Amino acid sequence: MKKTTILLAFIIAASFFTACKDSANVKDKVNKENLEKAATRDVEITKGTASISFDKTTYDFGTVNEGDVVETTFTITNSGKTDLVIVKAQGSCGCTVPTWPKEPIKPGATGEIDVKFNTSGKPGRQSKTVTLTTNTVKGKELLTVRGDVNPKAKK
Repeated sequence: MKKTTILLAFIIAASFFTACKDSANVKDKVNKENLEKAATRDVEITKGTASISFDKTTYDFGTVNEGDVVETTFTITNSGKTDLVIVKAQGSCGCTVPTWPKEPIKPGATGEIDVKFNTSGKPGRQSKTVTLTTNTVKGKELLTVRGDVNPKAKK
């Protein structure tokens, strides 16, 4: 049993050493386009990170009737040193639908995030969020829409 274990260990070790023996052609296998992209990315990284500022992070729509669709716009500013990218914006439920800029926002430039909240089936005090996935240091930013919804009259 001991001899079998030693033989198996020798075979495994030998396979590791022979697996890397064709390293002469490694330079031929490197994708030059990927190297150029990495160089561009590295230059962007040295500029600093993107930073996001908001005109508001919470919108209180007050009191509305059930079935109304409430809309608001959050204005964002890239207060960082490199392009701001919003990868995704997701509402906390299907009743909260955000629309966001898909193109990078240049340093100092602004963009708008439109949020629609459908109050159907949502009577009472409501508070819904939109989570932004960004290339900022935090990586995630939160916007809130809240208010009171008067229930529909019972028939």
